Amino acid sequence: MQKTKQIAIIGGDARYLPLIHALKTIDQLNIRILGFEQVEQSYTGVMQSTIENLDTSKLDGIILPITGIDDEGYVETMFSNEKIQLTETWFQGLPENCVVFTGISNQKLDQHIENNKLKLIKLMERNDVAIYNSIPTAEGAIMLAIQHTDFTIHHANVFIFGYGRVGETTANSFAGLGANVAVISKEETDLARVYQRRWGAYSLDQAKNYMDECQILINTIPAKVVDKSLIEKMNNQAIIIDLASKPGGIDFEYAKTRGIKAIHALGLPGMVAPTTAGEILADRIAKILFTSLK
Repeated sequence: MQKTKQIAIIGGDARYLPLIHALKTIDQLNIRILGFEQVEQSYTGVMQSTIENLDTSKLDGIILPITGIDDEGYVETMFSNEKIQLTETWFQGLPENCVVFTGISNQKLDQHIENNKLKLIKLMERNDVAIYNSIPTAEGAIMLAIQHTDFTIHHANVFIFGYGRVGETTANSFAGLGANVAVISKEETDLARVYQRRWGAYSLDQAKNYMDECQILINTIPAKVVDKSLIEKMNNQAIIIDLASKPGGIDFEYAKTRGIKAIHALGLPGMVAPTTAGEILADRIAKILFTSLK
């Protein structure tokens, strides 16, 4: 029989409500939540707590918001007016076997983890989470494309920069709606796979020759690849949707001078499908707690 694990969920966005609901169904979890006092629904078997009265000494896991902590140690608390700050002293109170889950990390959090010999799980850097999350991300990109254009996705020329986990799912999703998909990548293996799918397959240099055909540009590369040399060749009726993490991969200032609408669409899973996104996180966290970290 598996030992009951003690976890605390500290802050979070709309994804964390279904996450809590999913995790509370696991009998082997004893859950405390902080920063959710404005949530109207109650969670049977889940205890509300505060940072002051939380007993950290017996915790097996901490679930931080997707954004982790900021440079001053504060966490995102969408459902609370309370400001929750996690200091070095607070982290010192965690047992060495405690696992800290976050979406992304920064130097501040990394330092706390290193100082106190804790284990950090960056969920958004895991292949499994990224692939699952790519589904609502792609659907969110489609939603934005529909909202900000006056033509159908069907037969539209959609250029997708990058063919990683998000890029591949996004290309599949647009192609499924009948779009004319082209993928731009620096990786020859990616272009070979795209060619096999009978889509357009261009290197970054080749893409310059086709940018005037692009109606919807989706970027998934977290480096500034869509620069002036590409944007200046685009029709100003086109739309750019950047799915890459900050600072993104688009020259937003130049796009603005061209009159091209450019959207930096961060956190789409939490906006368009928080229930699915929360359930994905809950499933991965539970598997890590009870399988990988026995």
